[in-house]
Amino acid sequence: MTSASDFNKIFKAYDVRGIVPEDLSIEQVFAIGAAFGKFIRQNENINKLVVGHDMRESSGPIVKALIAGAHLADCEVVDIGLVSTDLMYFASGKLSLPGVMVTASHNPAKYNGLKFCGSQARPIGQETGLEDIKVMAENILAEHKDEIEEKIASDKGGEVQDMMEDFVRHVHSFIDVEKLRPMKVVADTANGMGGLIAPEIFKGLPVDLEILYPELDGTFPNHPASPIEPENLVDLEKEVLRVQADVGLAFDGDADRVFLVDDQGVALSGSTTTAIVAKAMLEANKGATILYNCICSKAVPEIVEEMGGKSVRTRVGHSFIKAEMARTGAVFGGEHSGHYYFLNNFKADSGIIAAMVVLEVLSNSGMALSQFRLPYERYSDSGEINTKVEDVHLVIERIKTIYTDLGAEIDELDGLTVYNDSWWFNLRPSNTEPLLRLNVEANDDESLRGYVERVVAEIKEAGK
Repeated sequence: MTSASDFNKIFKAYDVRGIVPEDLSIEQVFAIGAAFGKFIRQNENINKLVVGHDMRESSGPIVKALIAGAHLADCEVVDIGLVSTDLMYFASGKLSLPGVMVTASHNPAKYNGLKFCGSQARPIGQETGLEDIKVMAENILAEHKDEIEEKIASDKGGEVQDMMEDFVRHVHSFIDVEKLRPMKVVADTANGMGGLIAPEIFKGLPVDLEILYPELDGTFPNHPASPIEPENLVDLEKEVLRVQADVGLAFDGDADRVFLVDDQGVALSGSTTTAIVAKAMLEANKGATILYNCICSKAVPEIVEEMGGKSVRTRVGHSFIKAEMARTGAVFGGEHSGHYYFLNNFKADSGIIAAMVVLEVLSNSGMALSQFRLPYERYSDSGEINTKVEDVHLVIERIKTIYTDLGAEIDELDGLTVYNDSWWFNLRPSNTEPLLRLNVEANDDESLRGYVERVVAEIKEAGK
């Protein structure tokens, strides 16, 4: 019998995620679907929700169980089928309905999960309803455990609706498609949902699109669908050079994130893309507010200020950024991890919208991306460096003491950020593992290497 501790294992800060079926069972999904239906009836006075799913082998059965559970809570379901997560957010906004996306994003094939949002794609995380949904799901599973299998088997499913055409029009609305110059683009969709979405977005545009690994295959036979890891960009970088493409696009499994590769086969950081899109958004929205998370390069706020905009630094994570966007009215927000949020996208993130904005500004510039990117890259950064420690909080406190004694400026908005005269670093605990995630930025590569070695050594010493 599933216990409360089993639900604790799969309910994370922003979503539900686990290995199927060991951690995440069909019975649990049914209970979660019923709990979410009950939650939205109580909190939004709505008895209808939208459900989409990715291409994983377990996604079909999970959708069936989820919809059956929602029906137990007297909720109707709009089933939008195989979609990217940003398309599900769009559907939630367009239809003014709460939504669930069945996906485990960039995680390996054996995982699956559920991402939730309220109507208009409002974020639902641990502090904004996920904890309540977990408690209700535990109770529902205990109450209905003997009838779940029969209810799933007899359920008729949801009302099928195709949102693709509406989504394509929506994505195109962020740019002037007439200004796009002919380009060669290679997209590595890693057998994920980008293989379905990208061809639809680029259809009819002056873009010669080649897709690496376009087949939807939730076993990820070619490489993991996690483009933040440099090793997963190697195939794309090689192909961009081989075919002399203008731009490379690397999507994650549920295609809500994107990383760019320039014409020389060199990847752009999430900070660089954030800065490029921020400038474009400020050109169209003078004096607007731009959000960036605490791991982004300090080049981002510098460029925002130079453009006459207002920059606001946030915690890492979509629920924090969406809430801050609602509070400030920011037109755009970016994260180092390849998430890009747009006010006119129901405050939700979309990699494909960010990619389209970059293609438009690149077209207007008449420059190659390898040249265009240079003014946005003012510093050297380490990328994320993970160190295993037994007690993450103890180590952070010890590092904080070291740099406080040295007179550094300390910030604890999200983890520990330490500002020194010519360099800074952020140290954050992982949400799921006994790891500390370190990001360092300095004025040049040589000094960066020294600072990275120094902080990594200090972390290891503090962990003894």
